Amino acid sequence: MSIFLKTEDEIELMRQANSLVGKTLGELAKHIRPGVSTLELDRIADEFIRDHSAIPTFKGFPNPLGGCPFPGSICTSVNDVVVHGIPDSKTVLRDGDIISIDCGTLLNGFNGDSCYTFCVGEVSPEVAKLLSVTKESLYKAIEVAKAGNHLEDIGNAVQDHCESHGYGVVRVLTGHGIGRKMHEDPQVPNYGKRGTGILLKTGMCLAIEPMVTLGDRKVMLMSDRWTIKTYDGKPSAHFEHTIALHRGTADILSSFSEIES
Repeated sequence: MSIFLKTEDEIELMRQANSLVGKTLGELAKHIRPGVSTLELDRIADEFIRDHSAIPTFKGFPNPLGGCPFPGSICTSVNDVVVHGIPDSKTVLRDGDIISIDCGTLLNGFNGDSCYTFCVGEVSPEVAKLLSVTKESLYKAIEVAKAGNHLEDIGNAVQDHCESHGYGVVRVLTGHGIGRKMHEDPQVPNYGKRGTGILLKTGMCLAIEPMVTLGDRKVMLMSDRWTIKTYDGKPSAHFEHTIALHRGTADILSSFSEIES
């Protein structure tokens, strides 16, 4: 395992890349409504990122399973799609849907990465609670991401909070280190035993991303070798922030403020 600790200057460059991700998601929030295709959202994101002198990291990203590179600039995961939903013209949003949009940018040599699950119109109270609890678990994980704690403290915070509400915490997908590469060491699971795993150190940059299901935690890979769905067809939520362990505590480099304003 090779973990690259970032300098203060490198963290500031990462903040710029992640700020752009937040702004991109904020721009997309203006367009999320019934009748819009995921391909149209992808077009808007691609144009916005490139207009801000950055590259959409996901476009052409190599498939770790040996399939085709990712064709979109964002991942658009609707309802029972957990992650890696491919934008297309056939997937049109409907009232009551949820859509997780995962976005990455490469700016000045460093990557930004964040995800937010949006409601399309009015969603059921059951689904709204899933989103709320998943988002809460992200911030509970960030609270324990500090120098001197352990890696599995992060996953333990997610697992405890979500499982206490009866939700499934996906185990085969993880967060990750991030920096000059989108995926660096270490992997950041969303489950774990408190006090175990590697020691967290100042300079680590991590993408923490709870992926939580309304039903069973089991998932399945679709034939495109990208899209991952819940096995039981129930909805899934996904929220992600990129953080830096900066002066010992978690400094959130990405932002939801542009979305929620």
